[in-house]
Amino acid sequence: MSVTENEVAADGVGMFGGEPVRAAGAVLWRAGTDGPEIAVVHRPRYDDWSLPKGKLDNGELPAHAAVREVAEETGFSCVLSRWLGRVDYRVPRPGGGSAPKVVDYFAARADGGSFTPNDEVDELRWLDPAAARTLLTYPHDADLLDAFLRLPVESATVLLVRHAKAGKRSDWDGDDALRPLTEAGRRQRDALRSLLLLFGPRRIYSAPRVRCEQTVDRIAADLGIGITAEPLFSEEGYRTDPDGAVRRLLRVAAGPGTALVCSQGGVIPDLVGRLARRAGLELGEVASKKGSVWTLTFSADGACGNGDGPALRLAAADYLADPLG
Repeated sequence: MSVTENEVAADGVGMFGGEPVRAAGAVLWRAGTDGPEIAVVHRPRYDDWSLPKGKLDNGELPAHAAVREVAEETGFSCVLSRWLGRVDYRVPRPGGGSAPKVVDYFAARADGGSFTPNDEVDELRWLDPAAARTLLTYPHDADLLDAFLRLPVESATVLLVRHAKAGKRSDWDGDDALRPLTEAGRRQRDALRSLLLLFGPRRIYSAPRVRCEQTVDRIAADLGIGITAEPLFSEEGYRTDPDGAVRRLLRVAAGPGTALVCSQGGVIPDLVGRLARRAGLELGEVASKKGSVWTLTFSADGACGNGDGPALRLAAADYLADPLG
C-alpha cells in the first residue's frame, strides 16, 4: 500500500540497517447508537489523522504491540478479535537509504478507559465509519477500515489452538492420553497464555489429552473458569465422526463470547478445511504447528440453519504461528 511522504518521515525514526521495522496497530471500535464508532487519533508532530499504531518493543509480538499502542495512544484497553491485514512500505534510515517497514493490524473492541492528550496524540475522535474514512490521512488506513467493515463487528470468534510440545509419542511408555508437555512445551504454553488472553476468551474446550489440557490450564486459572472436555476434538474422536466435530465446533462458536479450543495436529487441518469449504473460502494449505493458533471468525448464515449445526458460517480464518517460533 502506498503512503505519503509525511507518513514515511513519521515512521522512519530509529531505523537500523535494512532489517524490517515491525509495528502493529488496530481498528479500535466501540458500539454506538447507530452502529460501530471508530477511534481516529491526531498526531500533532505530523498533523495527521490515523489509526493507533506503533513499533514493536524487543521480543514483542504484533498482537501485544497492538494492545499496548492502543492503550498508550488512546487510553483505552481493548480486546482483539481478528487480524485485518499487513501494510508494508519503505522508510528512511539514518545515514541514507531506506528500510522496509511491516505493520500488522487487528480488529479491537474498546474495553474501558478514557482519553487524555499526550505527547504523541493530542486528540481522539469516535466517528461513524464513513466519517472516519473521510478523516483518515493515509489510504492504507482507509483500506484497513474497509477490511474491518467487511464482516459484522459482533462476529463469533473461536481460537483453535494446537497443543504445545509434548515430545515424541514413541518416547512415551504410558497411555498416550497422559503424555504431558515437555519443558519446551511449557515455555510455549506460557507464551500462548500471554497471547490468547489478549483475545478475551470466555469459554475453554479441550481434547481429553493431558498435553491439550496443560496447554490451556493457566488461561483457565487466570479466568477462573473450567475446561470442558470434548472427545470429538481428539484425533481418535475426530476420525470416527468428522462431520459431528464440525457441528460441535459450530455449536461452540454459537455460544456467548470468544471460545478457546485446544486440539491436535491430526484434527485441525481437516477441521478448518471442512469449515472453509462449506463456506466457500479458499485457504490453501492449512498449517498446524505445535503452539500455533487459528483465529476463526463466524458470521450468521441462514442457509446453514437446516439441522446441520447452528446458522453460522466461517467468514475468516487467520493463522498465528507459534509465539516462540
